[in-house]
Amino acid sequence: MLAIITGAYGGLGTALSKSFWEAGYDLMLVGRNKSKLELLKDSLQINARQECQIGVCDLEQGAMVQDFLATQISTLDRIDVLINNAAIHGDIGLSWETDLVELHNVLQVNFLAPVAFCQAVMPAMIRANRGSIINLSGGGATSPRPMFSGYASSKVALLRFSETIAEEADSYGVKVNCISPGLMPTKLLTDVIEKGAGIAGVKEVETAKKAFSQAGSSTNKVVALALFLASGDSNGITGKTISAVWDNWEIWPNNIAELSSTDAYTLRRIAGRDRDMSWGDK
Repeated sequence: MLAIITGAYGGLGTALSKSFWEAGYDLMLVGRNKSKLELLKDSLQINARQECQIGVCDLEQGAMVQDFLATQISTLDRIDVLINNAAIHGDIGLSWETDLVELHNVLQVNFLAPVAFCQAVMPAMIRANRGSIINLSGGGATSPRPMFSGYASSKVALLRFSETIAEEADSYGVKVNCISPGLMPTKLLTDVIEKGAGIAGVKEVETAKKAFSQAGSSTNKVVALALFLASGDSNGITGKTISAVWDNWEIWPNNIAELSSTDAYTLRRIAGRDRDMSWGDK
């Protein structure tokens, strides 16, 4: 079994990489810093039956992404799992003051690169008639997130893409889901704290600080959910955005028929009738 993980040496990326390795997966660890990738690879317990490859790729560089996918991903015979974990915040501040170059970079890393990776792994997954794509959601994907318009918008785009490709890929045995991770002590939240309440907002800074306490971290829950979505235990679950913290996903396999026929756990418009506002709809 082979799992590809982007943003592999970050806080969550490291936890995912080590857990999937311990679960017996071969790994392709992707990131832009070769030294950090090599350190992560060296930290994995040696197992002669497993292979760990590193892939140096700067996801901000679209041309580099395309070249990397063509030479190192599309040539692989088998790909079981893709985890699009890498993400950046970009500019933090008022939407109308956001630097458009920074916004482009955010969309490239958080949306366009994951889309490109999804496109690259699909042929191998279709050949095997199986596979699991896991995309990381984030704060602002399902509700407004003031001061983080670029990041939030990129994650909304990724959610809608995930729901769409999930329907297209279902008949080929490929499932596509998003994880809403909750609070984790990552570089993204370090950036929030460094920006301070004056720029990021009081609530954002307080929330970020909470993530660095053991009680506030959801990293272990995210890893457990990712392993579940990668396994056969989650077959039939696709096109959903799942909270690692709040959703009772462990028992979802017992309710596959109902889960498959509902738009629960998806990105949808709320109409007036959904809130007992009879005057709002025709």
